Amino acid sequence: MRILIFSTAYLPFVGGAEVAIKEITDRLSPSDFAFDLFTLNLDGKQKREEQIGNVCVMRLSCPKWWFPFLAFVRARKLHRAAPYDAVWSIMASYGGLAGLFFKHHFPKVPFVLTLQEGDSLAHIYRRAFFIWPLFTRIFTRADVITAISRYLAEWAQKMCARAPIYIIPNGVNAEAFAEKREKKDFGFGKEAKIIITTSRLVEKNGVSDLIRSLAYLPEEVKLVIVGTGELEKKLRQETKELGLEGQVTFAGFVPHSEVPAYLQSANIFVRPSLSEGLGNSFLEAMAAGLPVVATPVGGIPDFLENGKTGLFCEVRNPQSIAMQVRLLLGNDEFRKILVANASAMVRSRYNWDGIAKAMREVFIQTRV
Repeated sequence: MRILIFSTAYLPFVGGAEVAIKEITDRLSPSDFAFDLFTLNLDGKQKREEQIGNVCVMRLSCPKWWFPFLAFVRARKLHRAAPYDAVWSIMASYGGLAGLFFKHHFPKVPFVLTLQEGDSLAHIYRRAFFIWPLFTRIFTRADVITAISRYLAEWAQKMCARAPIYIIPNGVNAEAFAEKREKKDFGFGKEAKIIITTSRLVEKNGVSDLIRSLAYLPEEVKLVIVGTGELEKKLRQETKELGLEGQVTFAGFVPHSEVPAYLQSANIFVRPSLSEGLGNSFLEAMAAGLPVVATPVGGIPDFLENGKTGLFCEVRNPQSIAMQVRLLLGNDEFRKILVANASAMVRSRYNWDGIAKAMREVFIQTRV
């Protein structure tokens, strides 16, 4: 099968969606599947075209709003030269619009839509309201929809999707995150108890609430923030104003291959999200052997059962975060139970081999 992928971002820019594409396509035999992928050249420094694994990546240098149109025009030319068997759009955004345009011009080509959205639905609505009729057609014209969580599957239903909807989550390379690495020295000393979060520094990830939770915790509790984003300057200023500079380290961008070492050097993973499609970072922390504190929003309840595979804290409540951190630091036996349960759950339900097999069946189904 020749499958065309539309994704706003792709490697080397890594998020849950980008990892999913790479892990799934790597596991689908080149003798059975060939993938072309259109994406944006986000920093203008990447190759215009290159082969990454089983995917021919073609990058466009243009504003995001132009991407659906330019990607479709380029894809139309390729399709006429060598027809595609299916088009696969990652998220109901720019990639979804490109898939919709392709479906409109080539209605016999199956359109697979994968929902990976992490922003709140209210945020998505505000961003898309001025093209709402067009936006809703991404859902109604799709032939098959996959969603990484029950939360996103329910969203597709609310958007009047007519296609079959399958919940196929993102996964984790559990072995890579569990493999013992040399621990990082964050400069806090041996007595420090370290909270870590791996997050884009954006509003939805609740990093400000996490920083503020330190005011309710002992001084030996420190915070390592892995990631960059639009709120970094504001969060650094907030840390300074709260007098917490000695307890917080901004580690900045860390290559995905090095994240396991950072996780294994900490005691607890916390991300008090305001919204979440699923949350690969939580699953990675579980695989690395960390107890997890999260909020009961979006797709997180799919894998976090309070008191069994992790702990829930309240949304926008630094004191609630601190309470759960204290519980984990004060009860080592309970912490070990949570870690063991979460690790077993990730290995059984979120392994990439099973996820790739499920996506293979989706693609095969489109040919029937």
